[in-house]
Amino acid sequence: MSRKAELRRTTGETDVTVVLDLDGDGKVDVATGLGFLDHMLSALGKHSGFDLDLRATGDTSVDDHHTVEDCAIVLGRALDEALGDRSGIARFGSAYVPLDESLTRAVVDLSGRPWPEIHIPFSRDMVGDVATENILHFLRSLAIEGRMALHVDLLRGDNDHHKAESAFKAVARSVRDAVALTGTSVPSTKGTLG
Repeated sequence: MSRKAELRRTTGETDVTVVLDLDGDGKVDVATGLGFLDHMLSALGKHSGFDLDLRATGDTSVDDHHTVEDCAIVLGRALDEALGDRSGIARFGSAYVPLDESLTRAVVDLSGRPWPEIHIPFSRDMVGDVATENILHFLRSLAIEGRMALHVDLLRGDNDHHKAESAFKAVARSVRDAVALTGTSVPSTKGTLG
């Protein structure tokens, strides 16, 4: 069973292409025009074990919002497509990931029902070239388009770069566990996810 997806989204604001393989080995090649977003996507791909190729051009002369948002939309949709009917997956995953003084917990249910609960209090407006509000927006959009319940809670932290990076790594590790193949049936008493 191939668990791959290739998607493109082109709007008047952005052009985003994603190639995703859930059964890869963490090969990541990303270029979004936003250095900090590239850093976070690289961490997400590496620590999930997914092969991820993502290319984006956007109206970064306006700000980072559209590029960040559309990368999350396309990546979430690619994840959803690669999962198919979600037969055989573990469905649930959780992880605690530290980065120096920061510690984040991420818990995911690939239920087919989107619900983002993202709680990361940032102290700065920007980390690198990405607004901290858009880091939160990325994770919320990823959960919605990936059709998952995603809970991300910063348990402690001072440095905003560390907060964001521990969050992305925790999401990666929890999603990696949730997509793992553990059987053949749909993991739901309903017989379907969604």
